Amino acid sequence: MKTSIKCWLTSLLLACASAHAVYPDKPIKIVVAFPPGSSTDIVARSLGQPLSEAMGQPVVIENRPGAGGNIGTAAVARSAPDGYTLLMHSVAYSVNPSLYSKAGYEVGKELVGVAMAAVSPNIIYVHPSVKATSLKELLSLAQTEKLSYASSGNGTTTHLGAELLFRNLSKVDILHAPYSPAAAANAVVSGQVPVGSTSIPPVVQLAKSGKVVPLAVTSSKRSSALPEVPTVAELGYPGFEANTWFAMLAPAGTPREVLDRLNMEVNKILQNKALNEGFAAQSLETVRMDRPTLDNYLGAEAKKWGQVVVQTGAKVD
Repeated sequence: MKTSIKCWLTSLLLACASAHAVYPDKPIKIVVAFPPGSSTDIVARSLGQPLSEAMGQPVVIENRPGAGGNIGTAAVARSAPDGYTLLMHSVAYSVNPSLYSKAGYEVGKELVGVAMAAVSPNIIYVHPSVKATSLKELLSLAQTEKLSYASSGNGTTTHLGAELLFRNLSKVDILHAPYSPAAAANAVVSGQVPVGSTSIPPVVQLAKSGKVVPLAVTSSKRSSALPEVPTVAELGYPGFEANTWFAMLAPAGTPREVLDRLNMEVNKILQNKALNEGFAAQSLETVRMDRPTLDNYLGAEAKKWGQVVVQTGAKVD
């Protein structure tokens, strides 16, 4: 009898020890909701190796693109909430539930914020042949001429932000021409479309070489990549902001101590000078947030873009 009790106690202690194993004790997977080479992928891979070193376990990057990021999001939302499957997503995470009839998730319900990583402004620019060297001149021109603008795709902030600025705030009709992120800037450079509204990375060198004329950035402050270009807010639209941001998320129910550890380690990594320089080369700026601030931000973005979707009647491809 004593032997049986002893064996039972031993088994219980071993089970408890296993249940409380120090996190992490196996590899961590970061699912990227977009293809290899995308800005989201670049951010994830930039964090992967230093996070592996900080956590003492391999960090594996897995791309699960499709449906504007919804496929990868759903995969992580269904994963065990143990901190071993994470998601790297963009602003599309907060936009998609209002844009898609069946996005498959609600912001703040199936997933919770782990850490903000980086932000990149969008930019409004024109082909050099367009008779406008400022946003004001472009809006004035749009009242007398039929213009179109290339965005990085239906439902992106490059599309929704431009619709908000052009149609809702400025009351001008500039026709939307959706492209893929890689093709939008080229459409303006080639003269296929006179106006562009895209993320800033592919435009920086084009602007510096004179192939396009930058008019305004959509961030709350000027971009260090093109510091001479004013913000939309500076040009008469106070409070206007339409950024592309990148954040790490985890399944709801993940232990708080695991989330706090990940947030702390990512925020430490974001202070690294070399990483900041690497991000700057991609026209990305690091952003550090604690978890409550991040969750509030994700919710506020969902509300903001949900209203824009309704106002503009935006639809996905």
